[in-house]
Amino acid sequence: MQDRLNDDQLTGFTTPHLADACLRAGVPVRCAPASLRAVVAGSRASGRVRPAQHVGSVDIFLEALGEASPGDVLVVDNAGRLDEACVGDLIALETKAAGLAGIVIWGLHRDTREIAAIGLPVFSLGGFPTGPLRLNARGPDALQWAAVGPHRVSTSDYVVADDDGVLFLPRDGLADIVSFARKIRDTEARQAEAMAAGTSLRQQLRFDDYLSRRRGDPTYAFRQHLRDIAGAIEE
Repeated sequence: MQDRLNDDQLTGFTTPHLADACLRAGVPVRCAPASLRAVVAGSRASGRVRPAQHVGSVDIFLEALGEASPGDVLVVDNAGRLDEACVGDLIALETKAAGLAGIVIWGLHRDTREIAAIGLPVFSLGGFPTGPLRLNARGPDALQWAAVGPHRVSTSDYVVADDDGVLFLPRDGLADIVSFARKIRDTEARQAEAMAAGTSLRQQLRFDDYLSRRRGDPTYAFRQHLRDIAGAIEE
């Protein structure tokens, strides 16, 4: 896998596809807390993480954008604060002009209407009218990593965000994750098509066979059955 993964290589994979693929690849699943959502429903962003730790002033974002490459996603660490917004319409405009793919905020945004009109995908914990009323000391690693919930991410990570949430993926092993995601997506698409044509999921997964074998062997797990028949669901 190249050092950079462009969005075209991730297009068509939802965060559920990629989360399941992490399980297949033996990679820890790093989902942001479920409260982190798209400002505009239907938004999607993916790209390399461009981290920035907010300390009360927008200059940290301007500096991060100066170091970013087109297709990156600005990931803002505001410690999950719910008493101030840290990103508004001007930073969204500047981020879009710099060619980035979106913004993920571990904190709040403001200027919701304007951000929706700008069209840049933004994910946050919600909207709030008040901006920062503080200015803290900036740490030496403020542009090296960002915390989002329990996860610390850096430019060695990629982020994919959609209506189901925000998922972080490591650069190392990304090729395997994408390969598994493609297999999962294609298998589930075939299963959905078969269901639409009248073949139930239970029939496709030979569920009666599984129940019969489990009666003879209570240790026989459904996931083992799926592996035996190359079914994608749950794995």
